[in-house]
Amino acid sequence: MIYRLLTGDDTSEFCHKVSDALGKGWELHGSPAYAFDAANGVMRCAQAVTKVIAKPYEPGMKLGQQ
Repeated sequence: MIYRLLTGDDTSEFCHKVSDALGKGWELHGSPAYAFDAANGVMRCAQAVTKVIAKPYEPGMKLGQQ
């Protein structure tokens, strides 16, 4: 199993990023996180996703391409 943490500003782009991962077989892992970035004056989002893959995990893997 592999793990990714998707992050981004609270925009539709972030929602599209999560939707794209789900469409590629990733599954939501836990609840999303939402916090105010005071330094930049924006809301930030994070969502963990996991995926079962056939090959063993390697540190050099491009997780988004799995």
